Amino acid sequence: MIKQDISENQVRNIFLGIGSNLGNRFLNIEKAKSLLIERKINLISVSNYYETPSWPNPKNPKFINIVLKVKCSYKPLELLNLCKIIEAKLGRKKSPKNSPRVCDIDIIDFNGLVFNEKLKLPHAMMHLRNFVLIPLFEIQKEWVHPTKKMDIKKLILSLSNKDIRSIKQI
Repeated sequence: MIKQDISENQVRNIFLGIGSNLGNRFLNIEKAKSLLIERKINLISVSNYYETPSWPNPKNPKFINIVLKVKCSYKPLELLNLCKIIEAKLGRKKSPKNSPRVCDIDIIDFNGLVFNEKLKLPHAMMHLRNFVLIPLFEIQKEWVHPTKKMDIKKLILSLSNKDIRSIKQI
């Protein structure tokens, strides 16, 4: 009898953030969602769209962001690779960090996994980003940060007033 790791084929709860601040931002996000679905990523919940100033340079075009709760059988690095392929397919080019982009897909949380290799899980800066926390709260009100052990409400309340005021649901 072959012993198999049960988690190998397990369907996982994953949170993805998708953002765009170039071109038709809404269409870019919708195309990214469609390409994820084509690759056997099951969308469980989808937040509303949120608009925020570009960070760290607010002079760049504003971002539209959403957060998705998804299930899939991919392993973390396989999912990261798939996200990079989708970003490139939608026209994302190699550019300096935090430059404007057609599409950005981030793995926010991968089933509570803490991972620190090519991919940092949970996402290293997510606890400081209004455009991740607020849409994540919308779809998963009881979410708890895997390493900080803080619930999402406390994380949102730890944001500055400026960060809370600068995000707009659209």
